[in-house]
Amino acid sequence: MFTPVRSRIRTAVLALSAITALALGATATTGAAAAPAPAKQGPTSVAYVEVNNNSMLNVGKYTLANGGGNVFDVAVIFAANINYNTGTKAATLYFNENVQRVLDNAATQIRPLQQKGIKVVLSVLGNHQGAGFANFPSQQAASTFAKQLSNTVAKYGLDGIDFDDEYADYGNNGTGQPNASSFVYLVSALRANMPDKIISLYNIGPAASRLSYGGVDVSSKFDYAWNPYYGTWQVPGIALPKSKLSPAAVEIGGTSQSTAANLARRTVSEGYGVYLTYNLDGADRSADVSAFTRELYGSDAHYTP
Repeated sequence: MFTPVRSRIRTAVLALSAITALALGATATTGAAAAPAPAKQGPTSVAYVEVNNNSMLNVGKYTLANGGGNVFDVAVIFAANINYNTGTKAATLYFNENVQRVLDNAATQIRPLQQKGIKVVLSVLGNHQGAGFANFPSQQAASTFAKQLSNTVAKYGLDGIDFDDEYADYGNNGTGQPNASSFVYLVSALRANMPDKIISLYNIGPAASRLSYGGVDVSSKFDYAWNPYYGTWQVPGIALPKSKLSPAAVEIGGTSQSTAANLARRTVSEGYGVYLTYNLDGADRSADVSAFTRELYGSDAHYTP
């Protein structure tokens, strides 16, 4: 049986972020208009970046040798957390110092990617405190957290939110176990708050298997969903068209080039529209990246330091 291979070292800080201002309504920070990237035919490529260790700007350093288009279309900031405030008994959005630094320096860490035409999304992950996407006790609680998320997107000029239901440790701090309604309420509220932004699903955890409640199925509210097991092929169990799914998942530098190429070849041959990568670091990974870009786009990847 495969296990998630994100060997993530994160600071499990229990202090709460100063997110209250967001919940009260943040002022949008608009970025510069994105310059169209050279045309690229083929699947959408996604790059998760562990910002505890690496720079988001690494995503913009890879272009296709043929045509000059961006290798990566979506960059994911990994990761904010869903924490639990034991005083108010409510979930709250938390940024560790590294995530906060990226957000506070959006002008130099996020806008340069957006100006290249790369979308920048914030991933949200459990933090061992009992709060998760699948155990909001009420629709109001889910909507309140959704507002924190959409306010963050607006404040920092982001392009969307990615849900990763790992490490919640449901039940800690007296929290409830996963329920059927929670994630449906959360995603519905978030989509209503930001109809034109990205909502993506790292297809793992209790939330990923609780997409329908009370006659409402939120599958269609997602823009993308992807396989969470690196080096494998697994079609996400969500009712989305192939164009929005990534059955392939690779860890750059951790998945062999031959496997990455095979998964990319299968992505194209079976008509899927997304290719997921994780852990892009600051080294020149053009050989690893070219292994899949040759199959996805018919071109090697070029790295610009």
